[in-house]
Amino acid sequence: MLVFPKAKINLGLRISGKRPDGYHDIETVFYPVTLCDALEMVADSKGSERDTLTLTGFELPGRKEDNIVLKAVSRLREALPVPFLRIHLHKNIPAGAGLGGGSSDAACMLRAINRTFGLSLSVDELKIIAANLGSDCPFFIDCQPAFASGKGDILSPVGDVLAGFYVVLVNPGISVSTKEAYENCTLSKPERSLKELINSPVSEWKDLIVNDFEKTIFINYPQIRSIKQTLYSSGAIFSSMSGSGSTVYGIFYEKPLIPRNLRKFVICEGILQPILAQAK
Repeated sequence: MLVFPKAKINLGLRISGKRPDGYHDIETVFYPVTLCDALEMVADSKGSERDTLTLTGFELPGRKEDNIVLKAVSRLREALPVPFLRIHLHKNIPAGAGLGGGSSDAACMLRAINRTFGLSLSVDELKIIAANLGSDCPFFIDCQPAFASGKGDILSPVGDVLAGFYVVLVNPGISVSTKEAYENCTLSKPERSLKELINSPVSEWKDLIVNDFEKTIFINYPQIRSIKQTLYSSGAIFSSMSGSGSTVYGIFYEKPLIPRNLRKFVICEGILQPILAQAK
């Protein structure tokens, strides 16, 4: 089976406190975009006693054996019989970019196995398994725009607030450690919930919606701050870093003219279409 794990952007991100389990309480809106990886898997017919993974595209940090896709297969196999697999993952979503590429790969792996081998797991059951792989992993099971709270795993639907707008994703090739970003973040107590603010006109978001990670990430990585400034100079009605970075996106009414020095870092752009529900 061949599937295409989508990236997401964060529309705002507030960090309100440290949890007893070591995570942070957050508010954010996860919004899927068209940038995607390609993930193919088949049952291994050669009698192998382990899963195999090959990788192409963007390089990933760490050992291949520790890839979250393999962890997803192992976690599912703990509960249900799944044959050993041959897996190929082509990375179009950069690592450390705030786009959720690894979590999306893992979630799509769970969905693909469930469908291919007729495991009959419900969406809710898949989300429970996904939650053990990453805080944002449950979102990618059905990949619908969602307000996320708790550690990012408590989800409630939001509308297609960006349908018809033009989005540009810019990534300068910097990998930002999520752990580093949280260790240096400043906690905030927003007066109004992002769940309310996201329904404001997009033209008002610039004065309402913020990403708390920008305060420190922009100091440590001024190039990322410069990208946001350039997107606003190019006519963006809203621009923000996604997640803990390093990708910055701009929302426009129509296709913008991006300066050449920034154009080379564009990894995705286009009109955001209405989001369709994924099949199980």
